[in-house]
Formats: sequence, C-alpha cells, structure tokens
Amino acid sequence: MRVGLSTPIVVQVPGVASSWETEAGPTELARIAETADALGFDHLTCSEHIAVPNADAATRGATYWDPLATLSYLAARTTRIRLATSVVVLGYHHPLALAKRYGTLDRLSGGRVVLGVGVGSLRAEFDLLAAEWPDRGAAADRDLAELRAAWGRREVGDFVVDPHAISTTVPLWVGGRTRRSLRRAVELGTGWVPFGLSAADTAAYLRDVTPPPGFEVVLNPGRAVDPEGDPAGTRRRLSRLRDSGATVVNCSLHATDIDHYCAQLAALHLAAAQL
Repeated sequence: MRVGLSTPIVVQVPGVASSWETEAGPTELARIAETADALGFDHLTCSEHIAVPNADAATRGATYWDPLATLSYLAARTTRIRLATSVVVLGYHHPLALAKRYGTLDRLSGGRVVLGVGVGSLRAEFDLLAAEWPDRGAAADRDLAELRAAWGRREVGDFVVDPHAISTTVPLWVGGRTRRSLRRAVELGTGWVPFGLSAADTAAYLRDVTPPPGFEVVLNPGRAVDPEGDPAGTRRRLSRLRDSGATVVNCSLHATDIDHYCAQLAALHLAAAQL
C-alpha cells in the first residue's frame, strides 16, 4: 500500500484546512512538494472548481487552485512523485482538450500524471459554464472512452495532437460515492477514488466487482492524521484502510504551520514503513 498526500493550501475546505494555509503560497507549497518527493511519497493532489457559489462556500470552501497550473509548477520542483488531479470534472472539458493539456504535463514531468476525474456535483457551476447537467453520468462514460482513445497518441482521427503524453496508457482514477462510480472505474479507468463512504460500505462495494490486474483503490482516513502526536493511532488508521482494500492512501495531515507540516511528513513516512 502506497501513501500519497491530499495537498494542503491548494484546496481549503472549512473545518478541514488549517489556519496557516490561508497565508501560505507557492514557497510553502514547493517546500511541501520537495519534502514529500524526497521522502518517497506516492503522489500529490489538486482538485478542480472553476468558481464556487457564495451559498456553497461555507461548506465546500472557496479556495481551489487550478490543477493544471498548480501541478505544472510542482512538476518543475520535483523529480519522481506522481501528480494527481483529484478530481477534474469531465463535463467542463472536451476529452481531447484534457488529453492535450494533461498529456503535455505528462511529457514535461516525465510521465508522472495521474488523471483523476469525476462527473461533478455542483449544478450552479455547470450552469455558469454552460455545461450539460442532465445525463452527465452517461456523458462521462462517453468522455472517458474518448479520453482513453486519444491519450498519448499523436494522431487522433484526422487531427495531429502534439505534444502528447509519453504513454498511451493513462493512470485514470474515477471519483465517486456510488456503485455506478465503481463500475465506471473498473470498466473505463485504472483506479477508484471514493469519498463520503464508510469503510464497511467501501469494502461491500469492492466485494461486488472483480477489478482488473493493477487496479488502484485510493482511500483516505476521513480526517487529518497526526503521526507525530499519535503514531500508533496513525498506524491503526492506515492498517484499517489497507484491510478495507486500499492499494493507495490519500492522507491529510494535522499541522500548525509549515515547519510542523514537514515534520509530520517525515513521521507519516515512518509510520507507513512500520506497517
């Protein structure tokens, strides 16, 4: 089981983000990425919201750094850690545009892109962007098939796409909280990133499918871990995720400032190594 990070600063959800993240910027973000890269963590994440309605900001948060710009910056500050969108909303993009933009990032980063995708859950944002809300699940299935067909290929139909991703096989994590999202991930992706599900529900969903070889199940502990303050508890939480079927864990860390966060990274790496 590998351990990656739900990157702080770039997404700030009330009640989840720490106060120090509000004033943090590229310098702190680069330090976190470089530290995680040196320690051997699996991935960093960045999520997508173009604009959040005022009425939803109190629960969803209003700070969402653009994933393509953010992960491009982090690609230049790191050498091996994977760069994961978690997630981009399929309905906001043409699949060929995703293949070109993130394929370029894949080439720039030496093949480190993980494309996490979702169908979207904020209707007001769909309306703002003139994106189609009805039947977005079926549309997502079509877009995923087109994205996989275009990824890493120089010629797509009668068009040339250059540059493009290094490989024609895209690590494709599908987000969601339903059985349908898991079926979509198994049939059209290479991994599943559930949210808002209990460990029991997650395990039950996974028992109902037969994932292909190499399929990634990306789970999170549900709240920030504190490996310095509670190393034994952190190990127990990671072990429970492994027992629930996780092949990758996506962790948030409790921290009081940037120095504490980097110390927590080292402690989390040690806790994971002791499993």
